[in-house]
Amino acid sequence: MNSDLGKYIIIAGMMIIFLGVVIYFFHDKLNWIGRLPGDIRIEKESFKFYFPITTMILLSLVLTAIVQIIRKIF
Repeated sequence: MNSDLGKYIIIAGMMIIFLGVVIYFFHDKLNWIGRLPGDIRIEKESFKFYFPITTMILLSLVLTAIVQIIRKIF
């Protein structure tokens, strides 16, 4: 184990805490997540299928940008 691993664990913990605070205080304002145009939703009487492809692409782009910023800082 080295100090770099410790830094990454601390950063991951801070990001999880930040995300938890955002969800706790703004959960009513974040209801658009998962309901973007392009998300596939099929609902029938006894069958529900949901595939949030647009939400996953957007989340992937945001997380990639955050990781790149953190890598440049450290």
